[in-house]
Amino acid sequence: MDGRSRIGSAWKGLLPVGVAAGMALVIGGGVDVVHNRQRASSKKHEAEPASKSEQTSSSRFVVGVRDTGTALVVRDLRGGTAGLPVAAPPGSRYQRVSSGRAGTFTVSSYSPSREVVFQRLKLDEDGRPSALQPLPKATLAGVSTAYSDQAVSPDGDRIAYVTYRGTRSRVDVVSARTGARKSWTTRLPAHVGSLSWAGDTLAFVWSPLRRVDGKVTEARHQVRALDTSGPSGDLKASKPVLNLPRGASHAVLTRDGRQVIAALADRGQITLQAFTPGARRPTKTIARQPSKGRVSVLDTDHTGRHLLISFTDGRLFADRSLMDARDLTDAAW
Repeated sequence: MDGRSRIGSAWKGLLPVGVAAGMALVIGGGVDVVHNRQRASSKKHEAEPASKSEQTSSSRFVVGVRDTGTALVVRDLRGGTAGLPVAAPPGSRYQRVSSGRAGTFTVSSYSPSREVVFQRLKLDEDGRPSALQPLPKATLAGVSTAYSDQAVSPDGDRIAYVTYRGTRSRVDVVSARTGARKSWTTRLPAHVGSLSWAGDTLAFVWSPLRRVDGKVTEARHQVRALDTSGPSGDLKASKPVLNLPRGASHAVLTRDGRQVIAALADRGQITLQAFTPGARRPTKTIARQPSKGRVSVLDTDHTGRHLLISFTDGRLFADRSLMDARDLTDAAW
């Protein structure tokens, strides 16, 4: 594969060559975007690690939100856990987590008073939680649901978060440092997910809703880009980037805007494909993995060079490691 744009990958049972115990996805070159439930688990959560030479990220720790929302846990890609769980603030539940620089993670929590607040979790060199610092200026009013999503800009300051009023979404961008906030809303019923940052551009997957046989379903999926340097307003100010193919609901745009990495679920198989923005066909198929589930999380690490993927069957892949994540609703690496 081309050294500038490839995603080097090895999925278990995936290809006739390069088979590994788990999966690693390394985005070469740059990956910068368009224009400039309580369930007890008695199982031990372990990763299937690769050799030291195969480790491709500066971090080997995954921070996850337990499905109850009551705690954060740190899992070591080499196996086992790091430190003790971190309890949620009183009266609140953790919602989403995003990775940052130097072993930091931005975490959101939600309270019945319909307020979303944020904290900065710091890990020590052994991956153990060392501090949980509130970000008091970064507070949002709104309803956080299972469809809410979060992304933190590479500099760690701007936090994008999606709240809902019924089926109508609102995207807020708030500064962790100053509390300055902008908002974009829509009157159309839709889910907004797969948020990602590059410069002032916030990319997301737009999924309009329709009712079929009495059930509300997502009609289609389109990657769009919003210039957050502009004023607050309507989400229709965002620009279309790519209409995702059937079976794809999650996608990551590279930070230079040259590629969209989409995960497709079809016929018992998950396929990762690279697209050029605006194209109808993929430029290449990156990897395939047999799976009865679908993708629930597709995200990059803080460098933007590595991918983390969670499946609805409870598996999580990162840095050639396979992890049991059935007790997690969100994770970051």
